Amino acid sequence: MNCRHCQTPLSRVFLDLGHAPLSNAYLSEGDLDRAEMTYPLRLFVCDDCRLVQTQDHAAADEMFKADYAYFSSTSRSWLDHAARYCAMITERLALTPASFVVEVASNDGYLLRNFVESGIPCLGIEPTAGTANAAEELGIPVLREFFGEAMGKRLAAEGRGADLVIGNNVYAHVPDINDFTRGLAALVKPEGVITLEFPHLMRLIEHCQFDTTYHEHFSYLSLSVAKRIFESAGLRVFDVEELPTHGGSLRIYGCRARAGHAERPAVAAVLAEEEKRGLRETGPYDGFQRRAEQVKDDLLAFLLAARREGMSVAGYGAAAKGNTLLNFAGVKRDLLPFICDAAPAKQGRFMPGSHIPVLPPQALADRRPDYVLILPWNIADEVRAQLAPLAAHGTRFVTAVPGLSVI
Repeated sequence: MNCRHCQTPLSRVFLDLGHAPLSNAYLSEGDLDRAEMTYPLRLFVCDDCRLVQTQDHAAADEMFKADYAYFSSTSRSWLDHAARYCAMITERLALTPASFVVEVASNDGYLLRNFVESGIPCLGIEPTAGTANAAEELGIPVLREFFGEAMGKRLAAEGRGADLVIGNNVYAHVPDINDFTRGLAALVKPEGVITLEFPHLMRLIEHCQFDTTYHEHFSYLSLSVAKRIFESAGLRVFDVEELPTHGGSLRIYGCRARAGHAERPAVAAVLAEEEKRGLRETGPYDGFQRRAEQVKDDLLAFLLAARREGMSVAGYGAAAKGNTLLNFAGVKRDLLPFICDAAPAKQGRFMPGSHIPVLPPQALADRRPDYVLILPWNIADEVRAQLAPLAAHGTRFVTAVPGLSVI
């Protein structure tokens, strides 16, 4: 396998989680007696450009199907994050009803709904039918296709070049990151702006966020790598913000290489921090496997102790990161009988690999477990607030990443 960006042959393994099913391939009851496909879940780091990337295994259209079960609007905190961004970027770029905004991977309209309400023309690009349908019900026009260079050129040729191109948590999900980036370059207007949000590799390493590894994430990005990829496509990064979302993300601001946007000091500051932490060297990537295995061991020790003591444990949040953690640790129904999730699309289905049933949140109120394992640790505060009545009856909350925590 060669690097997806620079084509350097890959040999340095960053993380190996064995074999696992696709993290969002939730099962119906009828699927439980059928064979389940698993694929190697292994990350390499490129010795040249330092792009961290999954081993090749499956095409994007195998993972992002019509029944793709992730709906962004399920999280209140994520809706609020999107609304704040829209207000900020509208003011910063002086967007008006004469502007045009495009979001790649627009999901269920969680973000573009804010531009619709403001009267700013927009377009969503979303290949999964279920989420695209939800967006259209909000009055958002959607193209149901995968984005790349050909689409970017086509939209520009149709007179639909964008003043603002948005991509939240999609840059890591594209198998051909070079083609995708060239598509951004073709779509954005000469003085337009691109903003992308993605988990920061530096924070993933710092906080041992190995459970954000799943097959749908093809790339794990630092600012230095994103900057290099942008420059290869005739773009440049002129600003960056560090965000708390997903355990630590970057929001990068890009434009065409010759656009008039001045580079902000934040770019040099983040690059310097990455350099200080050795992301251009091999040190930070060595030993990460052992740290991930320690998290797994600590979670299993907790679940086994709870069972010995007759304490009940339930899960909350049928998230992709939860599937990675549970499958790596080999957790099944005997240690975690059920998981609750607020997304109707996941309720009544089963977690891939572990086959743990997904129930509505009401099941927690009905059963009052001694512990709730919060799998999407990035929204643990939001979940604990939602489940405060359980805490009043003695339920305690557990997270496993970056280390076992019981509150």
